[in-house]
Amino acid sequence: MNDLWLRIRAPFAAFRGFQAGVYRSTSPVMPPSTAFGLLLNLAGIEMRDRTNRQTTLIRSDLPCLKLAIGTVPNAESEVCTLYQQLHSYPVGASGKELAARTHGAKYWITPVRRELLVGLDMVLGVQADEMLIEQIKKGLRGELDQNRYGLPFAGDNNFLFDRIDILDEPLPVFWYGRMQADDRPRRGSYRLTVGIDRADNSRTLSFLYAPLEESMVEPPLEAWTWVPKHPTSDAP
Repeated sequence: MNDLWLRIRAPFAAFRGFQAGVYRSTSPVMPPSTAFGLLLNLAGIEMRDRTNRQTTLIRSDLPCLKLAIGTVPNAESEVCTLYQQLHSYPVGASGKELAARTHGAKYWITPVRRELLVGLDMVLGVQADEMLIEQIKKGLRGELDQNRYGLPFAGDNNFLFDRIDILDEPLPVFWYGRMQADDRPRRGSYRLTVGIDRADNSRTLSFLYAPLEESMVEPPLEAWTWVPKHPTSDAP
């Protein structure tokens, strides 16, 4: 397997899991599942399974690769919040007297609070076969001879990346390591999604990660994760 190191920067980002309600949180770093989708987009690989017309599923024949995710020291990335108005149709008969006033538009307005990342600056380590690595590099250079679906965005289609740079070698960063059952609590721990199952959310894979206490150039073993799963099993 070949290595690829990417430094990814965006002024704003939001990486939200499956959630509802008036408070929408974001993970403090790009989850492995999101990084996987970004790499496929750069490589021009379609991940959507179009055989199901009711739900947009994910193809089962996608390549498996190993990822390591770390945040750049002194980047001043932080989680902030903002308030928005959420327009929706209510469940049941709540507010039905308001429907006539909106002439068919959504008539249930709820104030919501959303988290977002400000100043995303991270390094993504990739281990994959040489052909896929070269395809990702071509995508970054604009040399792909095929169509690519949409623009790569930072978790929310309102947030675009400032830069995605190929590094000759990794920077000293705070790598996110996967925590084990007997580990002591660690500051900054967060459950990150690894593999998404759109047909059955109970089968979506997520694990508890935490940034290491010291920055390191090379990611340790616990920082590497197979996505969307291990090539020879269902475990990452």
